[in-house]
Amino acid sequence: MREQKPFPAGVRVHRRPLAGGVPPDPGQVRKERTATLAVVTCTSFVAPFMVSATNVALPAIQAEFHIDAVLLSWIATSYLLAKVILLLPISQVADAFGRKKIFLLGLSVFIVASLGAALARNAAELILLRVLQGLAIAMVITTGVAILISVFPASSRGRAIGIYVTGVYLGLSAGPTIGGVMTQAFGWRSIFIAVVPLGLGSLYLTMRYLKGEWKPSAGRKLDWTGSALYILSMLAITYAVSLLPHPRAYAVTALGLIGLCAFARFEKRASNPVFELSLFRDNRLFTFSSLAALISYAATYAITFMLSLYLQLVKGLSPQSAGLILVAQPLMQAMVSPLSGMLSDRIEPALIATLGMLLTALGLLFLVFLGAATPSWQVVAILVLLGVGFGLFSSPNMNAIMGSVEKEQLSVASGVVATMRLIGQMVSMVVVTIVFTLLLGQTPITGRNQIPFLQSFKTVFVIATLFCSAAIFLSMARGRRRKG
Repeated sequence: MREQKPFPAGVRVHRRPLAGGVPPDPGQVRKERTATLAVVTCTSFVAPFMVSATNVALPAIQAEFHIDAVLLSWIATSYLLAKVILLLPISQVADAFGRKKIFLLGLSVFIVASLGAALARNAAELILLRVLQGLAIAMVITTGVAILISVFPASSRGRAIGIYVTGVYLGLSAGPTIGGVMTQAFGWRSIFIAVVPLGLGSLYLTMRYLKGEWKPSAGRKLDWTGSALYILSMLAITYAVSLLPHPRAYAVTALGLIGLCAFARFEKRASNPVFELSLFRDNRLFTFSSLAALISYAATYAITFMLSLYLQLVKGLSPQSAGLILVAQPLMQAMVSPLSGMLSDRIEPALIATLGMLLTALGLLFLVFLGAATPSWQVVAILVLLGVGFGLFSSPNMNAIMGSVEKEQLSVASGVVATMRLIGQMVSMVVVTIVFTLLLGQTPITGRNQIPFLQSFKTVFVIATLFCSAAIFLSMARGRRRKG
């Protein structure tokens, strides 16, 4: 491990015991933890609500802007790409200048971008504003989880993470239902308008209840070179997808991979790296748990996107009816996550997480066999199974990761884990985009081209099942968390 530099004089850092060695009042500590959990969980609701509600509205957006399947997928992919490229740099910036400051800035930008998306005149403007939304959410999710972990001890961290994840899944649960109703009644733009007051409420709660500030890296030099290498490499790899099937796509992909290799080499020598590779080199539990998270999200993130199109454009359901079906998965995740989080404080997290991945793989395999004549109740049953599986995996896996590092590494580990999760989500949507490009091409998804869409649907979930099988292996092979 690299030697940790002392904090410069005058830097305000939120830590215990308080200055002067006076122990904090237990009642005040409980109030602060409760308030922090409430605020971070509230903000954790907003971003996934926007994602899941937008997925239900995709057919309506396609109809209004007259765009093909590939461009439609970029409405979701652009949002993820922005989060992926900013997450690592913003984590380091937040640690240097203040996590709460970045948290508030991210909320503010998210509100403005959401209002702008509601006024978008074409697909290009909407995609640009989705990028801005993604950049803003990167600021929020990086700092929010780090703040939460900073104020909760290891003995109750699993419960706190479980509640936080519940907020995420409640957002995912409310999104399809409310988004479907709003799209059908008021149009897809109403979704972006509806999220503005939610963002304003989160902004108020943050300013009202989060009194401390967290600057664990104040005064340290930022890794601008590493950040630039990472951002340019990820942009190159993602841009290559849009070039398919042209041969230039392979050249751009190779360029991006070379950039990532250069990034890894540079980070090994950097005095204050934006991505702490030593966490992977020296910690098997952290490495395997993080990779399991990446692959599991690569397997599962595109489920709502694909099923929203399937239910509306193949099954002919309305946005409202499709939303009511899609809510089954995140609702089950919201119910199971806090329970599995509490169990992981008492039982080895790897065991619970592995069981969750087994159930998830089974659900993904069932999705491969869906067709135009499949009854809706079977879709709901599969989504319930997927919700239980991923609910059993997510909270214990996060608890295992955070329990495998030292306290001074929690912020860095949080940023790394969030990056792995987002890269997994990005991989999931990139797979969808590639499959659409090769099997659907420059055509919109309609009831008249169900056969190529269903071929794409099955291909995506065959790949997802293979991904999930790899995640099972990693979850089983990770080892046990350390005690204390």
